[in-house]
Amino acid sequence: MGKLFSLIVLVALGYAGIYFYYGVVVEREIQQQLDSRGLSSVSVDNVEYDLLAPVSTSADIAVTVTYRGSQATLDFLVQGHPLFSDEVSIEFDALQALRLGISFGQ
Repeated sequence: MGKLFSLIVLVALGYAGIYFYYGVVVEREIQQQLDSRGLSSVSVDNVEYDLLAPVSTSADIAVTVTYRGSQATLDFLVQGHPLFSDEVSIEFDALQALRLGISFGQ
Protein backbone atom coordinates (compact mmCIF):
# COMPACT_ATOMS: atom_id res chain seq x y z
CA MET A 1 0.00 0.00 0.00
CA GLY A 2 2.86 2.38 0.80
CA LYS A 3 4.55 1.75 -2.55
CA LEU A 4 1.32 2.46 -4.44
CA PHE A 5 0.84 5.71 -2.55
CA SER A 6 4.45 6.71 -3.25
CA LEU A 7 3.96 5.96 -6.94
CA ILE A 8 0.78 8.05 -7.06
CA VAL A 9 2.52 10.96 -5.34
CA LEU A 10 5.49 10.69 -7.70
CA VAL A 11 3.24 10.67 -10.80
CA ALA A 12 1.22 13.60 -9.44
CA LEU A 13 4.38 15.65 -8.83
CA GLY A 14 5.64 14.85 -12.32
CA TYR A 15 2.35 15.87 -13.91
CA ALA A 16 2.24 19.08 -11.87
CA GLY A 17 5.69 19.96 -13.22
CA ILE A 18 4.63 19.25 -16.81
CA TYR A 19 1.41 21.25 -16.29
CA PHE A 20 3.33 24.27 -15.01
CA TYR A 21 6.04 24.09 -17.68
CA TYR A 22 3.41 23.77 -20.43
CA GLY A 23 2.05 27.19 -19.45
CA VAL A 24 5.53 28.71 -19.45
CA VAL A 25 6.30 27.36 -22.93
CA VAL A 26 2.97 28.52 -24.38
CA GLU A 27 3.36 32.00 -22.85
CA ARG A 28 6.89 32.30 -24.24
CA GLU A 29 5.80 31.16 -27.70
CA ILE A 30 2.90 33.64 -27.84
CA GLN A 31 5.16 36.48 -26.66
CA GLN A 32 7.70 35.58 -29.37
CA GLN A 33 4.95 35.60 -32.00
CA LEU A 34 3.80 39.04 -30.84
CA ASP A 35 7.36 40.37 -30.84
CA SER A 36 8.07 39.04 -34.33
CA ARG A 37 5.00 40.87 -35.64
CA GLY A 38 6.15 44.19 -34.18
CA LEU A 39 3.85 44.08 -31.15
CA SER A 40 6.58 44.00 -28.52
CA SER A 41 4.72 46.50 -26.32
CA VAL A 42 1.87 43.99 -25.89
CA SER A 43 2.61 41.82 -22.86
CA VAL A 44 1.18 38.41 -22.01
CA ASP A 45 -0.18 38.50 -18.46
CA ASN A 46 -1.95 35.19 -17.97
CA VAL A 47 -2.36 31.87 -19.77
CA GLU A 48 -5.29 29.63 -18.86
CA TYR A 49 -5.85 26.09 -20.10
CA ASP A 50 -7.70 23.02 -18.93
CA LEU A 51 -6.21 20.27 -16.78
CA LEU A 52 -5.66 17.81 -19.64
CA ALA A 53 -4.03 20.26 -22.07
CA PRO A 54 -0.45 19.05 -21.37
CA VAL A 55 -1.32 15.48 -22.42
CA SER A 56 -3.24 16.29 -25.61
CA THR A 57 -2.04 17.42 -29.02
CA SER A 58 -4.76 20.02 -29.37
CA ALA A 59 -5.84 22.49 -26.70
CA ASP A 60 -7.94 25.63 -26.30
CA ILE A 61 -6.08 28.34 -24.42
CA ALA A 62 -7.24 31.70 -23.08
CA VAL A 63 -4.52 34.36 -22.97
CA THR A 64 -4.83 37.72 -21.24
CA VAL A 65 -2.72 40.42 -22.89
CA THR A 66 -2.13 44.04 -21.87
CA TYR A 67 -1.34 47.09 -23.96
CA ARG A 68 -1.06 50.50 -22.23
CA GLY A 69 -3.63 49.81 -19.54
CA SER A 70 -6.08 48.00 -21.80
CA GLN A 71 -6.58 44.26 -21.40
CA ALA A 72 -7.96 41.70 -23.78
CA THR A 73 -8.62 38.02 -23.31
CA LEU A 74 -7.96 36.06 -26.48
CA ASP A 75 -8.76 32.45 -27.33
CA PHE A 76 -6.08 30.45 -29.10
CA LEU A 77 -6.06 26.94 -30.51
CA VAL A 78 -2.78 25.05 -30.06
CA GLN A 79 -2.16 22.21 -32.52
CA GLY A 80 0.73 19.93 -31.65
CA HIS A 81 2.47 19.68 -28.31
CA PRO A 82 4.75 22.58 -27.29
CA LEU A 83 6.87 20.37 -25.03
CA PHE A 84 7.37 17.24 -27.09
CA SER A 85 6.90 18.28 -30.72
CA ASP A 86 8.79 20.49 -33.14
CA GLU A 87 5.70 21.24 -35.22
CA VAL A 88 3.38 23.42 -33.20
CA SER A 89 0.89 25.92 -34.54
CA ILE A 90 -0.91 28.50 -32.45
CA GLU A 91 -3.97 29.97 -34.13
CA PHE A 92 -6.06 32.91 -33.00
CA ASP A 93 -9.63 31.75 -32.38
CA ALA A 94 -11.70 34.55 -30.82
CA LEU A 95 -11.76 37.65 -28.65
CA GLN A 96 -13.34 36.83 -25.28
CA ALA A 97 -13.23 40.16 -23.48
CA LEU A 98 -11.86 43.65 -23.92
CA ARG A 99 -11.31 45.98 -20.97
CA LEU A 100 -10.25 49.53 -21.70
CA GLY A 101 -8.59 51.63 -19.04
CA ILE A 102 -8.92 55.40 -19.19
CA SER A 103 -6.92 57.51 -16.78
CA PHE A 104 -6.98 61.24 -16.39
CA GLY A 105 -3.42 61.69 -15.14
CA GLN A 106 -2.19 64.85 -13.58
